[in-house]
Amino acid sequence: MEGEMLKGHLDMIVLAALSAGPAHGYAVIEEIRRRSGEAFDLPEGTIYPALHRLEQAGLLASRWTTSESGRRRRVYALTRSGDRALAERRALWQQFSDAIGGLLEGTRPCKKPA
Repeated sequence: MEGEMLKGHLDMIVLAALSAGPAHGYAVIEEIRRRSGEAFDLPEGTIYPALHRLEQAGLLASRWTTSESGRRRRVYALTRSGDRALAERRALWQQFSDAIGGLLEGTRPCKKPA
């Protein structure tokens, strides 16, 4: 999938991947790849800055853990603010998707209640 299509959506993608539960960076990359049907194969250089940015914004929290192999990893989890932000972005995405679908299919999406 083209990188241009992901611009503006990366934060929502990362938050959605973490909605399944806490995960370290590489697991986030794998979750995005798996849940997107391998359409999104994002590099570490894209994901880790997003994780740090989302943590600084208060949407994620992190903690260091040690795996059974002794390897230290930083594990990220959604905060309450992150949960709310994801819900808001999902709603906006649904509206956008419905509108685009209506344009492509030649139909009109249902108007949202006033």
